[in-house]
Amino acid sequence: MKLIFASNNKNKIAEIRNQLPPTIEILSLEDIGCVIDIPETSDTIAGNALQKADFIKRHYGYDCFADDTGLEVDALNGAPGVYSARFAGPQRNDSDNIDKLLKDLEGHTDRKANFKTVIALHVNGQLKMFSGIVDGEITPKRIGSDGFGYDPVFKPLGMKKTFAEMSMTEKNQMSHRGKAVAELIAFLKSQ
Repeated sequence: MKLIFASNNKNKIAEIRNQLPPTIEILSLEDIGCVIDIPETSDTIAGNALQKADFIKRHYGYDCFADDTGLEVDALNGAPGVYSARFAGPQRNDSDNIDKLLKDLEGHTDRKANFKTVIALHVNGQLKMFSGIVDGEITPKRIGSDGFGYDPVFKPLGMKKTFAEMSMTEKNQMSHRGKAVAELIAFLKSQ
């Protein structure tokens, strides 16, 4: 089975490919010649995932899926949330986003947070949604060099390591995206 993953984020693509069985092949937007930056104008994570999947299905006709992920920090009233990728501005720079997050959390003792991923899937005329959430906390500084996004400052509940200190396989076993992708794979295998 071939599916389009409505993303050109090489880190996300690698994480998802790491989980997929050999019977499921994903192609990126680049692979199908889509160079458009698909708008993400919804005020929810699920809405953005659906918007991207709908765009590919409508304009290209392929079975596809899209995800959106947000980091929700309790002390910041759920921010950055749906704006996680562009928290520090439209340049979507991971390092800038982390700098802003750490600055905004200065003086806060409550560092609880969660990561949430929602996947919207269009396949065989059906629309399905899958989600994954992982609770954790924001560390006071960056720790680790693997991963991407907020991984160097997010430590899952009960773990001694940030996502950036984990191997891709270890992270996928417990991460928000890993959980959502596991639901996606289980559904696809049941078809």
